[in-house]
Amino acid sequence: MAVTIKDVAREAKVSVATVSRALNGQQNVAEAVRRRVQAVAERLRYTPHHAARSLSSRHTGTIGVVLPEVYGEFFSELMQGIDQVARMHGLHLLVSSYHGDPREQGDALRGMRGRVDGLLVMSPYADADGHLAEALAAWPQAVSIGARAPQGIARVGIDNHAGALAMVRHLVAVGHRRIAFITGPEDNFDAAERLRGYREGLAVLLPGVAVDVLPGDFREESGARAAQALLARADLPEAVFAANDMMALGCLSALTAAGRRVPDDIAVTGFDDIPLARYVPPGLTTMRVDIAGLGAAAMRQLLDADAPALGLRVPELVVRASSGGARSSASAPVSASKAGRRRPRSTTSTVAKR
Repeated sequence: MAVTIKDVAREAKVSVATVSRALNGQQNVAEAVRRRVQAVAERLRYTPHHAARSLSSRHTGTIGVVLPEVYGEFFSELMQGIDQVARMHGLHLLVSSYHGDPREQGDALRGMRGRVDGLLVMSPYADADGHLAEALAAWPQAVSIGARAPQGIARVGIDNHAGALAMVRHLVAVGHRRIAFITGPEDNFDAAERLRGYREGLAVLLPGVAVDVLPGDFREESGARAAQALLARADLPEAVFAANDMMALGCLSALTAAGRRVPDDIAVTGFDDIPLARYVPPGLTTMRVDIAGLGAAAMRQLLDADAPALGLRVPELVVRASSGGARSSASAPVSASKAGRRRPRSTTSTVAKR
């Protein structure tokens, strides 16, 4: 039976991620640990998988992309950005999804070995240092998109906390006080950060006002279910902030079908700024994530491992009619860092058109 990286890690009494960093010459490994790992690898005659090679060799001319899903506007936009950069460099893409199942994620990552020269992976799980670290240990050329990344793996992501905080600031600025929040999946890091931003926003801007959190799973249907739960109450909140646009659109549709006017009866806002957000009536106020740009940036980071880490991107507040801060479908982007300093809009104010 062939010796694996796990065998080396066990003998050297370190993690598989440390073995990967030590054998790939990365700097964040103590020299004594590096020598011990190398000695164990030599003694066990461990040979890294042939897929673990520099992108500069391009033996396959193919990049692997592993995503939670492959359908929906968010992932379509993300793939567009990845594909544009890949085509510019004459590369092909091998795409797989794992449908939100950590075990399938591991299967998808293993299925890429030997077939691609580098890997882009989007993992929403908060447990980045656990199963994902182990799965990526044999991939010296990998970039994590979105959530947390294991130590030693480059990351291109979104500052979800800052974005959610900016949205709460906007809703408070235009006069809303009772603000409900539709959260995402419990084990999703992005959802958790957006929920944290919502809670912090209420605590700071509306001390004493209780949080109002409804369950969701990032899908349109869960937004509609949340709307039904709100409609069953004796009194609606003044605004609903959904953790992504798909849930916001589901909520908006259900409220409208029930005869409630958005934003006159209740405001609705989202997060992501998927293309559909600007075309629904009323236009959806949301936090703009340059989704295609995120994919393109991840691909560029993968192609140039020596490039400076890009860190987190701060989303922009895009004000449309659904929040009650504007009465037209025109929109005005505002950076998250400035969103808390805006004065409340009057209902007759003019916003700049894009």
